Amino acid sequence: MELFYWSTPNGWKITIMLEECRLPYVVRPVNIGAGEQFKPEFLAIAPNNRIPAIVDPDGPGRKPISVFESGAILQYLGRKTGKLYPADERGRVEVEQWLMWQMGGLGPMAGQAHHFRIYAPEQVPYAIKRYTDECNRLYGVMNRRLADREFLAGKYSIADIACVGWASRNERQGQDIADFPHVKRWLDTMLARPAVARGMAVAAEAAATVDMKDPAIQALLFGQRAR
Repeated sequence: MELFYWSTPNGWKITIMLEECRLPYVVRPVNIGAGEQFKPEFLAIAPNNRIPAIVDPDGPGRKPISVFESGAILQYLGRKTGKLYPADERGRVEVEQWLMWQMGGLGPMAGQAHHFRIYAPEQVPYAIKRYTDECNRLYGVMNRRLADREFLAGKYSIADIACVGWASRNERQGQDIADFPHVKRWLDTMLARPAVARGMAVAAEAAATVDMKDPAIQALLFGQRAR
């Protein structure tokens, strides 16, 4: 399995899943701070110029297949391995609704909170409050969900894997995890899993060298328009 990756909460979803499933993989770093996400060879498999993406040489019919978008990759790997993604429709719906909750809610809103709280060249109080409050609302939703179950869909699944990287950065989102005791218990459980720790450590050193406050890097990452 080839994994086109950079160390971010979205990238961690796939390294964690690959580690949990014990699938052998090769990391193909895509340095988003250097603009490598715009290279033609990467765009051929990830037309949205975003990591992560995979190429599975042993895809359906024993033929290679490429997959982009982290949620789609998690579903593909779950179907391929039969792990962390139920085969029965009722169980699968339970997982999918929380996976989509992360894809459409927790991830994008937390990303905006990170941007306006940490990376924006000027402080915009309305935007900071807007996204900090929305993250707070989403943590409240997750806290209620986890009040009577160990994991988001009952059993450990790709929904939990999708959420853990973003939840681990709660301080950057202006949240006090102590305000959400059920989320804190879940997060502590998730971070204690060896596969989660291994997945989140992949290529972390390389990503840490990128200065996200460098104007040139910010222009590359935050100033994109149609190409």
